Amino acid sequence: MICESCSGQPIFRKVRRQHWLNDRLYIVENVDAEVCPDCGERYFHATVLDKIDRLLTAEHIRSSSSPQGA
Repeated sequence: MICESCSGQPIFRKVRRQHWLNDRLYIVENVDAEVCPDCGERYFHATVLDKIDRLLTAEHIRSSSSPQGA
């Protein structure tokens, strides 16, 4: 893969990602990404982003199904 911003060579890293879902901002740690060491551009595979969506959606369903006042 070649960086679209600077033509550098991105390397695999675990990063922190800001992720919006249902009008809420989440900070997700240890997300797989390819990061350009020259300019810092980050690339995420669609499967990784889908997995984050599923994880956060499941957490919303679990939270909203708990009884009121619990």
